[in-house]
Formats: sequence, C-alpha cells, structure tokens
Amino acid sequence: MLIGLVRDSVMQCFCHTCRAPGILPVVSRRSAPIKKNNKIRSKQPRLNKKVKFITTEIRCQEKSRGGLSYEVILAEPAPNVPVPKRPVTPGKNVSVEDIEQKLKAAEERRISLEARKMAEISIKLAKVEEATRKKDEITNEFITQTKEQLETKMEHHVEKREAIISDMKEKLKIHAQEIEKTRETLEQQKAYEQKAIEEKLKTAQALRDENIKKMLDRLKEHNTIKIAEIKSQNNQLENQKLEEKARIIENKLYAAEQNREKELLKKIEKVQKLERRAEVVRQNKAQTQDIDGLQNLIASSG
Repeated sequence: MLIGLVRDSVMQCFCHTCRAPGILPVVSRRSAPIKKNNKIRSKQPRLNKKVKFITTEIRCQEKSRGGLSYEVILAEPAPNVPVPKRPVTPGKNVSVEDIEQKLKAAEERRISLEARKMAEISIKLAKVEEATRKKDEITNEFITQTKEQLETKMEHHVEKREAIISDMKEKLKIHAQEIEKTRETLEQQKAYEQKAIEEKLKTAQALRDENIKKMLDRLKEHNTIKIAEIKSQNNQLENQKLEEKARIIENKLYAAEQNREKELLKKIEKVQKLERRAEVVRQNKAQTQDIDGLQNLIASSG
C-alpha cells in the first residue's frame, strides 16, 4: 500500500493549482490487502487553518526504459534582485603615542613569554640531566654488582672444576691399574687356552686322518661292489630295451603286411569291377551291332 502511494505521488504533478496527472499512467501490479478497522471513530471539529502554499512544479519525463528524470521548479526566476552589501565600520582616530605604548607592551609581553619559556626549558633540561645522572649511577652500580657476582661465580666454578678434574684423575689412575691387572690375567688365560686349543687340534687332526683312511677303504670296497651291480643292471636294461625294440619292429612289420594285403585286395576288387564294366560294355556293343544288322537286312529286303 505504501509503495503504491509513493509511486502515485512520484508519477503525478504536485502543482496545487491543477493536480493534473503525470505523463505516464500508473499501473499497480500488486495491490496490498486493506485492513478494515472496526473501531468507532469520533468526529472531531475541523479547524480552519490558513496554509501557505509555495508555488512549486515537478516535471516528469521518461528518458530510457525503466528510468525517469524529474525537474523541480520552486519559483519563477526574479529579474533584478539587489545584492546585499557589507556595512562599512567607521574608522577610529588613533594617536602615535598609543601605538608606541601598545608596541612596547607587546614587546614586554614577548620578552616575558620568552623568559618564561627559557625558564621552563632550563627546568626540563635540569630534570633530564638529573634523570640521566641517576640512570648512569644505577647502570654503573648494576654493572659493578654483576661484575662482582660473575667474578665470584667464576672463582667458585674454577675451584669446583679443579676439584672435579683432580677427582677424575685419581679415578682414572685406579681404573688404569685395574685395567692393567685384568689385561695380565687375560693374557695368562689366553696363553693357557691357546695351548689347550693346540692340543685339541692335534688330537682332532689325528682322529680326522684315521677316519678319512677308514672312509676311503670303505668307499673302495663299496665302489667295486656297486660298479658290478650297476654294470649288471645296465646290461639287463639294455637287453630289455633291445627286446622291446624287436617286439615293436615285429608289430610294425605285421601291421604293414596286413595293410599291404588290404591294399592288394582293394586293388584286385577295383580291377574286377573294371573288367565287369568292360564286359557289360562289350555285350552292349554286340547287342547294338546285332540290332543294326537286323535293321539293315529288314531295310534291304523291303
């Protein structure tokens, strides 16, 4: 509803004289529902107030699709309007003595201001110097204290380091003595164990030689027996192979003989068939010749 009212107010002329509608017709696409108030309204008396209207005019024009331009004319231009001028203030009569007194007073004020500024600056500089002096004293005191503390710490550290080094040297001496003792005992044990190992190696070598001799003797005996057995087995296998080959050859020869006989029988049958056909052909020829002779005789007698 509000949108429609705004659109109506924009699209129509606001001239109070004519209240004419604008150039473009207003089409409300969506009409908002109007709420009905069922409240009873009391009639109030109308007050006759005089309203001063200003002659204004709004011209609407559509320059592009969906775009509008407006010209608001508040009033007609006045031809001759006087420009207000600034009033000129009347001058005062000032003497030379008054000017000199004012200049002297200004100079005195300037000198007093400079003196006051210099006093303030000197006070600030004194404060800054005092602060720097205190800061230097504090830093020097801190440096001396830290230096003394570091020196004491370094002395204590050096003493502690020397004590630790001496203790470690003593421990290393004791450890070296123990290492020497263990080395001597290990060398003795090593010599004893080396002798025992050499004796064990000698006995093991002798036993190994004896075992090798026994194994060689056994291998020789076993080889002779084995060779004889292998030869006999090879002879048997060769005889078996030869027998198998002879049997296979005999079977092949028998099969070839039978195939040859079958082929001969087939050829004989073919020859017999050919002879029968030849005999039939001869008989047919003889019959045809007899029939031709009889036909000739019959033709000659007729």
